[in-house]
Amino acid sequence: MDRAQVARIWLAAEATDMRCGFDRLAERVKAVIGENPLSGHLFVFRSRRGDRLKILVWERDGFVLWYKRLEAGVFKLPRAGEGSRSVELRASELAMLLDGIDLSKLKRVPRYERTARSNEEKLSQEK
Repeated sequence: MDRAQVARIWLAAEATDMRCGFDRLAERVKAVIGENPLSGHLFVFRSRRGDRLKILVWERDGFVLWYKRLEAGVFKLPRAGEGSRSVELRASELAMLLDGIDLSKLKRVPRYERTARSNEEKLSQEK
């Protein structure tokens, strides 16, 4: 889970059968999220009731599957946009979600964010 700071995190919008293991979840990454399961990104899947989460990630030599089942309550997951099959999360959002924080009740304040593209443009202009 330490790689969450560098890897992208994808949450599948639709419920997933929690009986799925490594291979079926890897197939769902391709079919539902549209990403490569071997990319090193984290892929989060939820149960129908919302009380279970599985996180699939590829490490150097194989898949790692992390599974959490709540004894009471449900995970308060963000809603995917209209027609979207997945939601990208920040590492901080995943941590809050796992801690029981309802992300929909949080208000993110606007912040400046410099894109990587603008850095590349500056470098190419300097040459």
